[in-house]
Amino acid sequence: MSSTIFLEGGGDPSKELQIRCREGFRKLLERCGFEGRMPRLSACGGRNSTFEDFQTGLAAKGRHDYVAMMIDSEEAVVDEDAPWSHLKRRDDWDRPADATDDQVLLMTTCMETWIITDRAALDSHYGKLLQVSALPPLTEMEQRARDDIQDSLIQATRRCSNSYRKGKRSFEILGKLSPEVLDKHLPTFKRARKVLKQRLR
Repeated sequence: MSSTIFLEGGGDPSKELQIRCREGFRKLLERCGFEGRMPRLSACGGRNSTFEDFQTGLAAKGRHDYVAMMIDSEEAVVDEDAPWSHLKRRDDWDRPADATDDQVLLMTTCMETWIITDRAALDSHYGKLLQVSALPPLTEMEQRARDDIQDSLIQATRRCSNSYRKGKRSFEILGKLSPEVLDKHLPTFKRARKVLKQRLR
């Protein structure tokens, strides 16, 4: 039995960014308690590429293998336990015939929502020049527009020497996040962690 998660991210053609992407997610999954039963992580780039790679992996998987994709929701999710319904509404993606809802792990509304939620990790990573007042309140985080989340993160770190950017810098902080903090504020993160506890062997 094997497990594979296809990740949205690491889209730059350079292998270095793909390595950074896998490393950031690996560290977060280890913090979630999955060390010793880690899935293979595949950095796929954009969301369409992630879906295509997921479908290829799904078609090739063994009977007892677990194949999933971790992807931005892009918009708020109506029902966190029905991610295929969300992807149908948002992207007009049809659920493959043999796919189940526990094979979709949404980052709602984007990976930056996870990053901006852990204020202790932000403070540790960026230091005293972090402008905390530019960050949104920790209420209904998964209802906030992805552009607003990303803009506020850029604004809050603009004075820092390692100011936020997608790519290498985003994956560096991803690996420092606290799953317990994310569980508290982000229902779809909590769901993803619960699904992986059940599926990773």
